[in-house]
Amino acid sequence: MKAPLDLDQLQTFISIADTGSFTRAAEEVHRTQSAVSMQMRRLEERIGKPLFEKDGRTNKLTEEGDKLLSYARRLLYLNRETLAAFDDRRLEGTIRIGTPDDYADRFLPEIMARFTRSNPRVELTVICEPTPGLVEHIKRGNLDLALVTHNDTRGQSEVVRREPLLWVTSANHATHEQETLPMAFGRPNCIWRRAAVDVLDRQNRDYRILFTSFSATVITAAVLSGLAISVLPECALRPGMRVLGEADGFGALPDCRIGIMRGQTSRPEIVDALARHISESLDNISVPTGEETGTFDFAALAFSKMKRTKPNQILPGW
Repeated sequence: MKAPLDLDQLQTFISIADTGSFTRAAEEVHRTQSAVSMQMRRLEERIGKPLFEKDGRTNKLTEEGDKLLSYARRLLYLNRETLAAFDDRRLEGTIRIGTPDDYADRFLPEIMARFTRSNPRVELTVICEPTPGLVEHIKRGNLDLALVTHNDTRGQSEVVRREPLLWVTSANHATHEQETLPMAFGRPNCIWRRAAVDVLDRQNRDYRILFTSFSATVITAAVLSGLAISVLPECALRPGMRVLGEADGFGALPDCRIGIMRGQTSRPEIVDALARHISESLDNISVPTGEETGTFDFAALAFSKMKRTKPNQILPGW
């Protein structure tokens, strides 16, 4: 029977993958660079495959290294979860978290499952509001942490995920072929709405805003019913939607950046723990590719390895 993998080596391996540098990884894991190099040689011997290749001045993962990375993250997470289960000093208390409802629908199941398993004595209080409202809650001390759409002018947030912002329509209707485009957007202060309107105006496209709502459920319903076109981040795509691109006359949109905002709290250790779980969860969540059939398995692939949704791609209907 082969010996088990060394968790310290896996932690160093993850640090190198995240930083792209043996030197920076050595600083993170508090080891010398020579010690880090020795760890990786032993790990490669243990795996029996090369894990790194040089890409200029950075160290790039090989295909086998990329494969190991997802396993390494899961093993380190399970190790932390196991130790937490036997820690008499486990975190206790209540934490208040806010998120827009489209992120809640997509991300909260994974986040809550991870965090609750590791911290069963912490009570989560969750509110769902659009990002501008969540920013105000943070400023007023009503929230400890918020998952928001990052906006450089709105305040500081730590970006933990980037996704394409996409034009979407119904796969079963020709809504996008109408002379005057019917649109469904969030409220006027929504940055996705402003980005979409800017593109339409630059292209001199005729449009009218038919639906305005801060609810992602309402926007999604308007799109799927063929009543309107909208813009959504890749994570919010639903079966029965079609992605529109430049070939359809729709210009490129800026990326959607998802970030974490922290409020003033007397329990920073709980906030730090939840922020870490959010970052790990979002790194591990994939999105529907449109090549799958039936029910999507959102957790089947790591986000970094999924195939990008392409214009004109139709997601299978309900």
